[in-house]
Amino acid sequence: MAITRRVLAKRKPHAQRKSQAGFTLLELMVVLVILGALIGLVAPNILGRSDEAKVSVAKTQIRNIMSALDLYKLDNGNYPSTSQGLQALVTKPSGFPEAKNWKDGGYMQKLPEDPWGNEFLYISPGADGQYDLLSLGSDGREGGDGDAADLSKADL
Repeated sequence: MAITRRVLAKRKPHAQRKSQAGFTLLELMVVLVILGALIGLVAPNILGRSDEAKVSVAKTQIRNIMSALDLYKLDNGNYPSTSQGLQALVTKPSGFPEAKNWKDGGYMQKLPEDPWGNEFLYISPGADGQYDLLSLGSDGREGGDGDAADLSKADL
């Protein structure tokens, strides 16, 4: 009989714990209201920044392409022509001006697209020996405002 009392005594606290386990509906509702309020405060700040982030990524990509173009010029004495384009950074170009010291493996693994999925525009050196490199922004057309504005190396 003493053994039975011990077993029952041990079972009672367990039974009490089992009935107390879990959360009440009120506790769950309070947590959901708090989470909803936090999301309501934070989400507009995060969602509004995606356009700014894409502009920042485009500027970084322009800098990377500019660095590769500068290495190309160091090796070959000039920038690629407009017809050779940025592809001259990935595969050895043909035509004029000749890439006499083109580096095996290229200057970039592959050409990046801008964050909006468009190719970067490259216009070969003019009389001053400079080039223009730009992204047409989110609308993919010249001009525009905000994230649709054109970005060029002059904007860096």
